[in-house]
Amino acid sequence: MNYLARREHSRAELVQKLSSHGEADAIVSLLDQLEQENLLSNARYAESLAHSRAGRHGSVRLKSELREKGVPETVIAEVVGQAREADLAAARAVWLKKFGQLPSDAKERAKQQRFLLGRGFPSDVARRVLGGEED
Repeated sequence: MNYLARREHSRAELVQKLSSHGEADAIVSLLDQLEQENLLSNARYAESLAHSRAGRHGSVRLKSELREKGVPETVIAEVVGQAREADLAAARAVWLKKFGQLPSDAKERAKQQRFLLGRGFPSDVARRVLGGEED
């Protein structure tokens, strides 16, 4: 309960953290009970992670992090779909804060695009931001 009191966790994350404290069968039954009581939820964890990353990172990075944490694909698809809608605005804000002006040559364009891709924004969003396209 201490883990869940601090922040949301995915089921796979808790299995990993609790594996040294007991038998696998006991851990699985405990986690099943926590899910039945709605104290543990992969969907809530995914939404919490998406909210904490919003505005700084893109949907590609969010998808990768959720997969790393063992969140089911159905939950990932739903949360990433919602985050994808905000990608363009978030990418523009991050790009504007870091660079503020369109690239003047190919080298600068590549640098700015790598920055946006590194933040987890899809390549089509990076192209739109660097192309100066509006919504």
